Amino acid sequence: MNQQDFREYLLKNDVKKEQVELFIDKLINFEEFLHNEGENIDTFPEGKLTQYTEVLVNKEEEEEAILDLLRAVINYANFTKKYDYIIEVIDIVEGYNAMDNLYTRIAEHLTENIRDEVFKDLTIPVLGEHPDKKPDFTKKIMKRMEEIIGVEKTVEILSPCLHGRPIEPIKKDREDFLKLGDIDEFLKIKKQEFIKRLEKHADEGTLEYAQYVNDDVVNYVKDSQTITPGVREGDKIIVTKIPYQMEKFLSTEDRRMKRYYSCYCAWVRGAIKKGDEEEISPNFCNCSAGFFKQYWDIIFDQSVKVEPIETPIIGALECKFAVQIPEEFQK
Repeated sequence: MNQQDFREYLLKNDVKKEQVELFIDKLINFEEFLHNEGENIDTFPEGKLTQYTEVLVNKEEEEEAILDLLRAVINYANFTKKYDYIIEVIDIVEGYNAMDNLYTRIAEHLTENIRDEVFKDLTIPVLGEHPDKKPDFTKKIMKRMEEIIGVEKTVEILSPCLHGRPIEPIKKDREDFLKLGDIDEFLKIKKQEFIKRLEKHADEGTLEYAQYVNDDVVNYVKDSQTITPGVREGDKIIVTKIPYQMEKFLSTEDRRMKRYYSCYCAWVRGAIKKGDEEEISPNFCNCSAGFFKQYWDIIFDQSVKVEPIETPIIGALECKFAVQIPEEFQK
């Protein structure tokens, strides 16, 4: 690692001096681990970062210390243009605090006693553990919730989404929606904007969230009517999530692995790959429905109902949801 050049890069990007030194310190420690593994920080393969974060977990490192490492890796990835590193960081952090939020939400919506009963003798996987270990917890917590508080209340608690999403970009879309005054035209324009964004990623070799984009990915999205933001069918918007890792999704013939590459949720994905996803209640996907609910609640300025139609956990290749359009916006 060229510490001086990286330091200058961080300072140029307005990272505070004390944070710069913290990031470099975290990467030096990671670099020592890699050297012991016969690797180096500029070429280490997929899986080594996850292996290292598990070492930190076993040493009982604080969550914030692991987050600092991952922030350092993201900055180093952008500095060196090693975007594969960012993909692995996202795999590690995706929805990492979802079950902590669930713990809080059950107490807020119900009681602390019910929360304690649901979580009794269960340990939430911590940030840094291998993502594929998380579904075992999901199996147990969903079974507990549905038995103790019932399916209806379980869905109600999951529906707002357990990990949230940035709000500011949605506010801009709300302004566009109000200017257009036409839901069909709004959906059409937002689809065009999404395609242009993907084309820019393909041209520049940059990431769309956790994946590279090529012409095959762009064409797949163009050919899919329902992939973000969706199409109107009667009084509903039908929307499909772009697969989590589309290049891998398109390149494999294995249906199970297609479903694995399609799914975003770290609390589910590993079970699909392992083949025991049927042990997880499909009602958990109401959390993913909540990701779209957050969007359309802001667009329509009111609470809307969003339901899963198809998801990889029940055998579908993609995640598809139905958004109920409020009556005043249906015409």
